[in-house]
Amino acid sequence: MKYALVTGGSRGIGRAVSLKLADQGFNILINYHSNESAASETKQLVEQKGVKAALLKFDVSNREAVREVLTGWYAANTDHTIDVLVNNSGIRKDNLMIWMQDQEWDSVINTSLGGFYNVTKQVLPEIIKGKSGRIINIVSLSGLKGLPGQTNYSAAKAAVIGATKALAQEVGRRNITVNAVAPGFIKTEMTEGIDEKEYKANIPLRRFGTAEEVAELVGFLASPAASYITGEVISINGGLY
Repeated sequence: MKYALVTGGSRGIGRAVSLKLADQGFNILINYHSNESAASETKQLVEQKGVKAALLKFDVSNREAVREVLTGWYAANTDHTIDVLVNNSGIRKDNLMIWMQDQEWDSVINTSLGGFYNVTKQVLPEIIKGKSGRIINIVSLSGLKGLPGQTNYSAAKAAVIGATKALAQEVGRRNITVNAVAPGFIKTEMTEGIDEKEYKANIPLRRFGTAEEVAELVGFLASPAASYITGEVISINGGLY
């Protein structure tokens, strides 16, 4: 049975991606850290689409926890495979660099960049064994252009962009594609504190995007139609650069 693992899959873009991949016939592994009720709700929504879903609780920044949970899942599911990995987990701790606290830097870097490494390191050997697969990393406009007050977030996402391009070259011969999706301003809990009226004037399409629109792009990259696309960073930002 083929599964897609979505980190940070309980809410926002992660939930939308989980539902989109379920529509495409994948069984879904929904990773979450703390919000069990939201994760359970996502699981129920996925299962309503006629596929299987399971919850995997771990903090992507905790290497030992990631290793323990994923090793355990593989051991208990020897006839199943993870064919699609969506590295979606990320947090914001915005502050100007001059006032930034060590914890604000470390937590953002460890979740986005460390989480990419910790999860991908565990899943990649099994994907390689299957000689095909998709790794899709959710990055950000911030990682491409940089945004004031987001030195930590911009650094983390820019690093994942570099890792995406390098890993794509390492595993391409195994028929594995690695791509990144770079959303701009998307209506999720992460942007609740941002005034859409203030920012949308700078966006050519004059609005924030939706999680479902991002999920459509992720679904395309996970599909056979995208089999010759790898090492790419695809922006979905309403024309804001």
